[in-house]
Amino acid sequence: MASVRRDRADPVPGAGNTRARYRRILRFAAWHLAVTWWFELFLPRIGLVRVAERTRAKRMLRFAQRFHALAVDLGGLMIKVGQFLSSRLDVLPPEITKELEGLQDEVPPVPFSAIRSLAEAELGAPLEKLFASVEETPIAAASLGQAHRARLLPGDAADTGLDNVVLKVQRPGIDAIVDVDLAALRKVGGWLSHVRLVSDRADMPALVEEFAQTSLEEIDYLHEAENSVRFADDFADDDRVGVPDVVWERTTRRVLTLEDVTAIKITDAEALRAAGIDPAQVAPVFASVMFDQMFTNGFFHADPHPGNIFVTPAAVASTERPWKLTFIDFGMMGEVPASTRSGLRKLLIAAAARDGKGLMTAISDVGVLVPSADTVELERAMTHLFARFGGMGFADLREVDPREFRDFAVEFGDVVRSLPFQLPENFLLIIRAMSLTSGVSSSLDARFNLWDSVEPYAAQLLRDERGNIVQDLAQQAFDAAGLALGLPKRLEGLLTRIEDGSLSVASPRLERQVARLDRTAQRSASALVFGALLIAGSVVRADDLVLGSVLMIASVVPLLHGLWAGRSGL
Repeated sequence: MASVRRDRADPVPGAGNTRARYRRILRFAAWHLAVTWWFELFLPRIGLVRVAERTRAKRMLRFAQRFHALAVDLGGLMIKVGQFLSSRLDVLPPEITKELEGLQDEVPPVPFSAIRSLAEAELGAPLEKLFASVEETPIAAASLGQAHRARLLPGDAADTGLDNVVLKVQRPGIDAIVDVDLAALRKVGGWLSHVRLVSDRADMPALVEEFAQTSLEEIDYLHEAENSVRFADDFADDDRVGVPDVVWERTTRRVLTLEDVTAIKITDAEALRAAGIDPAQVAPVFASVMFDQMFTNGFFHADPHPGNIFVTPAAVASTERPWKLTFIDFGMMGEVPASTRSGLRKLLIAAAARDGKGLMTAISDVGVLVPSADTVELERAMTHLFARFGGMGFADLREVDPREFRDFAVEFGDVVRSLPFQLPENFLLIIRAMSLTSGVSSSLDARFNLWDSVEPYAAQLLRDERGNIVQDLAQQAFDAAGLALGLPKRLEGLLTRIEDGSLSVASPRLERQVARLDRTAQRSASALVFGALLIAGSVVRADDLVLGSVLMIASVVPLLHGLWAGRSGL
């Protein structure tokens, strides 16, 4: 909160009063968390699950529309949050993802006078003395910065070998906006950490901190420039990938000058065909390049949306590869630790081999499975899923008889609904990158089958893994020998405890069930009173603002009592 007080009076363009901004974000989050709790947790507990299901689509759409309006109005990190939500096609309903598509394109540009002032203050001289020309109309206006085309002075052009460049400048006051937004998101993350349904699946405070670190790095253009150099080094010998050069003499923490590499937007199918490039041939190359980043290099572009990737035709038509993928905007990059990368490689191999048991082992190694999860039924579901639908692309799945999906849902409904998965740290960007990779590839080719790219890649990984098979077998033999040597002593201790009567058998699951019933009895009355007051307040508030607000505020008392009575179960 210190940053909120410090910047309260700062005249931030588009930010308004920072304290009011902070409160507005929290009010939005609190209201929609309360609505979600009521419909998704409380109503099903009292037997009204059909009411929740019947209104779910309308509620999701209303939430997405309201968040859309909030993000466009506030800008800053709210745009980034919206972008992430729109990319989560794997877990979020289409009502949300579709509404938030293209949110980035709605960010209004900053007046060039403000951009000029910040750039000149950072570079220490008027733009006329630093560049031959700078176009006032931006080529891109994003939530954190704005980009303008420019030309270097003749002397600088001769030194760098570049003429046309892109001048990327931070939005004035964005530091203050990011501080406020992160403070609000940390508060919301703290709220969610006390909800067992959420905390069992993800460490929300840790995820917010991961998002915070990424956001702070994204507004440090020196860090982005270093990322681009590291990325270029990873693909220095790969003719599939291009990266713009950095003009370091015209780069600071808030200003970044790069080679202008503007070419064909990767999803512009019409322009690709006009250049003699088949979009269907671009999809597998793009997927392969992203696989290399995540599973081999361990350093990947975490924001590979269509605006950040160009298809650049070769300057000479007779070259072996007639085009390359040019990546830009290296502010949001992710790193995969060696241990996690090993688990992901095993996961990819198991998926390509349709190996349900191997997939469960790999998922557990990566840390995606809840430690207490019973994997027997989940493994059976995965094996069944692979046997019937494995290897199908999105277009193939659309042609499957819906009754087959319903049969699967009936047989494995309980397993699917329980979903014993959690979101480990450092996975936020991995999921985002994979979601965008799948989306871009499918837009390039409606019949694109990700398995066609996964299988040869997994085969290569498997060949690499076999090089360590002798070491793995030796380690397993060593572990087995250690277990065998210690077994007699453990058996002797067990017999002694049985003889002296000190052996006890506990049933933690039964104890937890009894305790949960007790807590439920204590909270039932409080929950009913809270629900009645909240609903009455929301209905009355439309006609009588004061009385409605009083009823809604009063509902907090039984809510707190219910939470306090069951706090040990959270």
